Amino acid sequence: MTDFNDCLNHRIAQVAIGEFHAGTFTEAKRLYDEAVSTYGEGFKEAYLLQEQGTDKGISVILWDSEDSMKANVNDAYKSILKKLLPLFVSPPSLRTYEVVSEVRASEAEALEAEASKV
Repeated sequence: MTDFNDCLNHRIAQVAIGEFHAGTFTEAKRLYDEAVSTYGEGFKEAYLLQEQGTDKGISVILWDSEDSMKANVNDAYKSILKKLLPLFVSPPSLRTYEVVSEVRASEAEALEAEASKV
């Protein structure tokens, strides 16, 4: 029954898309890692993606719920964010998404094998 209940409670993905001033991506990554280290209960994982050869990036942070995401906005996080914001060319685009599908490599192989039987 736990698997069924897990299906009813979708994870939340917090996505930020932005561009940093030239040469500041390394500092932005350091601050990002520092901000993520402040997260507690409900935090699942975080990814910082960099477009090759540019200072453009995407952050994807996964939470077990929207309440957990909101609860992790603490003073330490806000202090780090204050240092991070001036590194952006313009304010990043921020969106919150519901994770509705998650396929891991082993599951993808099983799906591929099943599809080849048809």
